[in-house]
Amino acid sequence: MTRHDQTGADLDLWDQVTSAYFTERLHLSTEHRSTEHRSTEHRSTAPGVDLYIDPICPYTWVVACWLREVAQYRDLDLRYHVMSLLLLNEGRDDSYSRQLGASTGPSRVATAVVTHHGSEAFRTWHGAFGDLIFDHWRYPTPTEYRDASAAALSEAGLPAALVDAADTTEYDDALRRSHNEGTRPVGIDGGTPVVHIDGAAFFGPVLNAVPRGDDAVRLFDGVRLLAGCPDFYELKRTRTTPPDVSYRPMEGKAPR
Repeated sequence: MTRHDQTGADLDLWDQVTSAYFTERLHLSTEHRSTEHRSTEHRSTAPGVDLYIDPICPYTWVVACWLREVAQYRDLDLRYHVMSLLLLNEGRDDSYSRQLGASTGPSRVATAVVTHHGSEAFRTWHGAFGDLIFDHWRYPTPTEYRDASAAALSEAGLPAALVDAADTTEYDDALRRSHNEGTRPVGIDGGTPVVHIDGAAFFGPVLNAVPRGDDAVRLFDGVRLLAGCPDFYELKRTRTTPPDVSYRPMEGKAPR
């Protein structure tokens, strides 16, 4: 029996669980979800990388900085998209999800930036926002998030009025669409960050600090190699320390 021929109670239960997730949590019909990775054949052009970001997530910030480091040495077709930790934890009623409810402003501002000014503007805004929020490890307040959002808009040359998106639901539908686009291919075990490489979507990599130079490139090559295997699904170990969020790009290219 091949893996494609599996039947029985276990597979039926698996289908029930995943179907319930996609219909109840992601509000998506199961007929639209893919059960196989899209083609991940390596191409001769720059690798396609789609990074899905909730701006308040430190692990997403670390991965964004890692990809900035890789881009000093490799051509990347890198695109930024918005996702939401609040939506990721939708349906939960605990202190963590309530804290997220008070901190959803940056993802709304980010969605407003994408809606009116595009992905590249979001990328610029996110870099400025992250430099302010992730100057050291802490738990920022909603006021700090709003102040950093406003300062990042100014630094990115974007309209100051976009900060008001933090306090409205005007962009919530667009935020959900972007979130679902990023998380749907990952499945029920996702988190942040979400990275799509050459069409293969994963939760991760989760990095505790930003690798530099050759280390950054080797890691990217390794992640891309795993993404190119349609039967690869998971590597994991327990985190033991908070993330080292400090990162400042070096002038020019670092020595190799």
